[in-house]
Amino acid sequence: VLLVRNRKEFRALGSKCPHYGAPLSKGVLRGERLRCPWHGACFNIRTGDIEEYPALDCVSCFKVTVEDGKVFITAKKKVLTLPAVTGHRQRLGLRVTRAFCILLQDLESSLRVKDTSRRCLLNKNTMLLLGGGVAALVCAETLRQEGFTGRIIMATNEKHVPYDKSKLSKEMHLKAEDVYLRKPEFLEARGIEFWAEKEAVSVDFQKQKVHFMDGFSQKYHQLLIATGSHSGLLKVPGADLQNICTVQTPEESSKILELATGKNLVIVGASFIEKSQASRLPAPARDTNGTSLQPGAAAELPAWVLAGPFQMLQNKGVKFHMKTELCELKGKDGKVTEAVLANGQKLPADVVVVGIGSTPNSAFLKGTSIARDDKGAILVNLHMQTNIPNVFAAGDVVTFPVALLDGHRSSIHHQQVAEAHGHCAALNMLKRGKELHTVPYFWTTLLGKSIRYAGCGKGYTDTVVKGSLEQQKFLIFYIRDGHVTAAASLNCDPMVSLIAEVLYLGKQISKEEAE
Repeated sequence: VLLVRNRKEFRALGSKCPHYGAPLSKGVLRGERLRCPWHGACFNIRTGDIEEYPALDCVSCFKVTVEDGKVFITAKKKVLTLPAVTGHRQRLGLRVTRAFCILLQDLESSLRVKDTSRRCLLNKNTMLLLGGGVAALVCAETLRQEGFTGRIIMATNEKHVPYDKSKLSKEMHLKAEDVYLRKPEFLEARGIEFWAEKEAVSVDFQKQKVHFMDGFSQKYHQLLIATGSHSGLLKVPGADLQNICTVQTPEESSKILELATGKNLVIVGASFIEKSQASRLPAPARDTNGTSLQPGAAAELPAWVLAGPFQMLQNKGVKFHMKTELCELKGKDGKVTEAVLANGQKLPADVVVVGIGSTPNSAFLKGTSIARDDKGAILVNLHMQTNIPNVFAAGDVVTFPVALLDGHRSSIHHQQVAEAHGHCAALNMLKRGKELHTVPYFWTTLLGKSIRYAGCGKGYTDTVVKGSLEQQKFLIFYIRDGHVTAAASLNCDPMVSLIAEVLYLGKQISKEEAE
């Protein structure tokens, strides 16, 4: 249990974040809002309700009373003997009554699933959600949590219910079922229809109907497009050889792990996903090379990236080939064997993993009147509305106004942002008039080191570094127009969560304050 004193009031709630189990006692408290130190999820200490993602569930919240200077916490009675709670009593330093002793069993999970409405067959309204990721999932759950009793359909070309994609590059040994965010029975119990392997091929916005690959069509009253994005494709000779992979599904993740053991691996791209994957591949991998497809990419990377994650991976035998391009892949018997770089270097390659950016999954909208940018991203406003009535969009497939960019549009492919989009879209599908208000929050781990990033550093012109790059423990501020617009850290929790909360509250941090 976590006991919080806010001004003169005490609150008691579950002590662990429902997302990955972070200790909330080390988080950031501002007013009645408690932010997780690891990934930025926020909870209301009065109700336990979630107020910011990536966690999907609330934390348990318990009644607190104060009598004669002593704090008492009560909850539903469960059978638990006194010896089982002795350690809890000692650590809390509180007088523990028998009522308190028997509630500790309730606190083991720390999470609480929010109550939802039930499906009512008399309500003929249909919310059709295209996509099987977190944006569509959060939208569906929010609709039920907010009292919608009509039909909810999630249709996706994926074969699985929504899963934790961040684990695909970090825990590659896991089965698909191990990374499910919600089990099929969870969705079924809430009256959320899940159509797997159901790919949309066109939308008739005038008739409010979606057509699918199998010839089926479905009418809707409100439509959410949350079809995500797909990895960029190699456009070099040999790109059609076998054992050239991307990391988009659990099956692809497992395949890479199997193929790379004891083999020569080449990773094309220098994104965090690819660096994270390099750190998670098995030690028996004979040789791992990373190559950037962007000429001069090393010059564009801030010093903390080169001195931090890059150095960590180099120490483990990963070789980086920067300021060059992949120009050809060669093979034998249909399988890749060699990667040829523009500078003439030839790298042995039994497996090639491609991570060179992404493209919105919006090709099925070509020829329609929906507004998209030159990259195919759908234009939405702060209500997640498109230019088409009753049509919303969320997640990787959209470009939206970003407050930290002075309202300029951007596409931000973070799990937490996609969840915030789905929540906001659901509220506005219910005519709630809710504007998006979130601070992008990104995280990863490399070789046991935690990297956090919050804000939007696009267009930054200066940085302030606190700590030691060499010792791999530091905090970096990204400065634009004299103020902090983003922050990143390595082994400095909960500083990024603290800065995220400051930015969320609309406050500015000057460069001088950062220094």
